[in-house]
Amino acid sequence: MQPMGNTVLAADVRLSFVESLYQKRETLFAGMIVHVIVAMAVYLRLNDPFYLFCALAVFCIWFCRVLGMRAFDRCDSSKFTLAETLLWERWYVAGSLSIAFTLGSMSAYALVVANDPFAELATISVTMATMISVVGRNFGSRLNADMIILAACLPLMAGFMLAGDPFMIVLAIMLLPFFLTTRSMANGVRDFLFNTVTAERETAQIAERFDTALNNMSHGLFMLDGDGRIEVANHKAREIFNIEDGLDLRGRSFKAALRLGTRNGKIDRGNLAQITSQLERLTSGGEARTLIKFDRKTWLEFTSRRRGENGVVLIFEDVTSRIEQDDRILHMARFDSLTELPNRNWFGELVAEKLSRVDGDHKVALAVLDIDDFKHVNDTRGHVSGDKLLCAISARLRSMARHKFVVSRFGGDEFVLFFPDAPDAARLTQLMNKVIDTVRGTYLIDGNKIYVSLSAGVALAPAREAILEDLQIRADLALYDAKRRDKNRWSLFVESMDAKYSARQRLKADLREAIRGETMGIVYQPMFEPTGTRIVGAEALSRWNHPDLGPISPAVYIPLAEELGIISDLTHGMINKAARDCATWPDHLFVSVNLSAHDVRSREIVSVVADTLDRHNLDAKRLHLEITESALMDDLASVRTILQELRSMGVTMAIDDFGTGYSSLSYLDMLPINKVKIDRAFVMNITEDERKLKLLRGVVHLSRELGLDIVVEGVETEAQLKLIQDNNCADLIQGFIFGMPMPNSALVELMNKLGNGPYRRQPVSMASHRDAGRN
Repeated sequence: MQPMGNTVLAADVRLSFVESLYQKRETLFAGMIVHVIVAMAVYLRLNDPFYLFCALAVFCIWFCRVLGMRAFDRCDSSKFTLAETLLWERWYVAGSLSIAFTLGSMSAYALVVANDPFAELATISVTMATMISVVGRNFGSRLNADMIILAACLPLMAGFMLAGDPFMIVLAIMLLPFFLTTRSMANGVRDFLFNTVTAERETAQIAERFDTALNNMSHGLFMLDGDGRIEVANHKAREIFNIEDGLDLRGRSFKAALRLGTRNGKIDRGNLAQITSQLERLTSGGEARTLIKFDRKTWLEFTSRRRGENGVVLIFEDVTSRIEQDDRILHMARFDSLTELPNRNWFGELVAEKLSRVDGDHKVALAVLDIDDFKHVNDTRGHVSGDKLLCAISARLRSMARHKFVVSRFGGDEFVLFFPDAPDAARLTQLMNKVIDTVRGTYLIDGNKIYVSLSAGVALAPAREAILEDLQIRADLALYDAKRRDKNRWSLFVESMDAKYSARQRLKADLREAIRGETMGIVYQPMFEPTGTRIVGAEALSRWNHPDLGPISPAVYIPLAEELGIISDLTHGMINKAARDCATWPDHLFVSVNLSAHDVRSREIVSVVADTLDRHNLDAKRLHLEITESALMDDLASVRTILQELRSMGVTMAIDDFGTGYSSLSYLDMLPINKVKIDRAFVMNITEDERKLKLLRGVVHLSRELGLDIVVEGVETEAQLKLIQDNNCADLIQGFIFGMPMPNSALVELMNKLGNGPYRRQPVSMASHRDAGRN
């Protein structure tokens, strides 16, 4: 057999040919009967036992071959390996070879020994007939055909040659092309059938693979002929159209498949005409791709490929999940994830679309809303409750928005409203008052009642002049004005606000330059023992003397520094200057510097303190750092770690303005502090309000039980001082009763004066010093 590229396929075909050898066994039986009869006839004519022996040999060979065939029947040929197939082929060839050799020997014996015409004719005839079986039955095995020809031809040719007759020799020579032709015919039939069977099996295999691939596609497929009738429909197509597998679609029109999909509920009946029209444009070549909505949920994307004049192939897939995902992505890109209100970008597009529809002289307005003290809600109720509150506020705004205005959340607790219809101030006032009244009020969040007030700024402009960014800037300025005026109100932008804004921006720039250029001033307010006889230390306070505006209150520039994010730069400069000056003071004096909330959010402050102490060769215990309770609200665990590192260096840590926060008592135990500075609020009315004194004594007692030193701030009068002394409520006193903030030179001078006795200054009016903030 010819070798094939596909070894598995060639082996399979060879097995089929070997199986054909073991079939139609009745021809073997008939051949055995003929061979035995011929041998017995010659035996009876010549009475030569050789032919009797040949007859017995033919029968025995046939019997053994029958046994072998039955053994073959008992085997599962489908599991044969190629080696097993070859083994059974050789077994069959052995039988054929034996029979052919026996017949050839009978013919040669008749020619050489018997010299009987009947014997010669009978044996040569049956031998030649055997050659026919090579083409008719035994072509399935090349080896079998070759062996039969050789086994029959060689003895017969030898007989002719040994007969000694020249004509017989010519006859022997003439048999050679006959035998070769017989072999060629057998091989030709076998090769033709082998190639035919191989091609058919390869075609079937390809068809099976194509069918498997077609029915395992993730896409549906309809192949239509030139008349729009279905030739092929894969499994996915049936699944998408909800058509049962047993229904034969071949020869049916594609519209019939659409009607079946409608009947099975896959296609909305109301959409059938539109869907049919879209698909007709696709199959006619009007479109190459189209997206079709089959029902309220299902989207299919169709692609067509022309087959010349023979029709079209439609490939389609269910893209519902992709469409839904695209919608979700678009929604995420347009809407705030928390409140489901339009985000900044989508709000801008909506505003632009609204502006394009109104007359240029028509007035429009933009409002910026800010929830008053929203940070307090997050600090006391938690961010989850804060988020729920924002959602509840958003729901109220959305319920009243409708076609009256566009609302968006720009982030945090800031909401922005655009009013496309605000023809005058009166109409705008009506709209804003309604918004404020609707949003303001009590909300029930997680079982807690939370009262909400809000401040707002509004900018009004003609539509032709309305630029969203400019309107927002003006509305922000108006919002700042509303918050400056005690909050819980709204303000309309006026031009004077722009001047204030510009001045504020210039002040920010000057402050940044002053901190960067280290031109900020520093003063010290001394801390005394309660008797007033001895200065123990001083608190460093920053001061800013503007080159044009003069002294700027810390209450003004400290919030600006925090807003600019440069408050830590100010703190670092203060620590450096305070450490430098303290290094020149007597060794028993310390200097105290305030830290802001920004300073304790990273470990940078630890490096700054360590470098400063090394630079000025200052003992760590002479540097005291104060932190307010508000700085502890955001991330208490991180703050505690940073404070612990500072204290491990030997720096004294103090809580400043103690008693004004929300969780003061818990901090005394949780934080690594050495000292408590009691806020002036405990001292202000201590001589008139007995409860204030009791509260002060309680805090002092609790702090001392925890081993903490007590500093009382804001002592202004002799009566306050005496009451504190009599009740032993302070380890140190800081206040205008002993000294107001002063330059380093004045503090040194004061230290020298104290060498002559107790120092006591007269109380001063606090009106000009209430805003003397700190660092």
